Amino acid sequence: MIGRRLTHSLLGDGHEVVVLTRGAAGAPKAGLRLVTWDGRTVSGGWVSELSNTAAVVNLAGASIGGGRWTRRRMQEILATRLAATGAIVEAIKRLPDGQRPAVLVSASGIDYYGNRGDEEINEASSPGTSFLASVCRQWEAAADMAAPLGVRVVRVRTSLVIAPEALAFRLLTLPFRLFAGGPLGNGRQWFTWIHVDDIVGLYRLAVERQALSGPINAVAPDVRRQREVATEIGRVMHRPSWLPVPAAALRLVLGRQSELLLDGRHARPQRAEAEGYRFRYGGLREALLAALHRSG
Repeated sequence: MIGRRLTHSLLGDGHEVVVLTRGAAGAPKAGLRLVTWDGRTVSGGWVSELSNTAAVVNLAGASIGGGRWTRRRMQEILATRLAATGAIVEAIKRLPDGQRPAVLVSASGIDYYGNRGDEEINEASSPGTSFLASVCRQWEAAADMAAPLGVRVVRVRTSLVIAPEALAFRLLTLPFRLFAGGPLGNGRQWFTWIHVDDIVGLYRLAVERQALSGPINAVAPDVRRQREVATEIGRVMHRPSWLPVPAAALRLVLGRQSELLLDGRHARPQRAEAEGYRFRYGGLREALLAALHRSG
């Protein structure tokens, strides 16, 4: 989803975009070409596509929301990220110095910090100890291997994306559509989010701001506790928001995947604000109105 939105934004400004896809390459369109890759090995025509590019944006990896976190699924979540990132870095390494991309912008997650309670954290904060924190830490370390090759590396720690087509957002709002919305667990966990227009804006900032490197928190400044988020969703959708979902029930149904709903961190967009980024949707209510209005 982020890739499609980012591609549309870049094409709108006249950039040429090459999309690496595990599907069929298809016919090129104006400014856009699709090139097949397997997301693992450094072979095929995709490697030459990196030569003399302005930027490489790495969004590859199995969905963390796609099915229960069995041991096999957790291995896939990590392995796909490390394999794709490792292949990209190795492809960059094989290019002559003068032909390497200027920047590698690699996705990560706000779950890097783990479950942090009421501690206010920024990009300098230490990593957490949860499964997803471990995934993000290893994912970022794989991307950082491009730095010794003379490539600027930016790691975008993404929170829940609010967009009409975002699966996680649709699942979050589904109980409210069924008049069964409310806080998750005790509702005290901090809830980080970002509107899709701003995640695209931050990826573009990472590409275009030559002095920017390292991690950047892709979170809106209006961070709230989850029960406040539930109340706001209810107001915007004109639905009740008082029916809590017990933490024990979530853990029973989802297993370790319940971390996505019950863990929280009070993360701030310190780097984005320091760079002068102006959020288009800095407030939760305006972000919800925009997304829910578009989705009907």
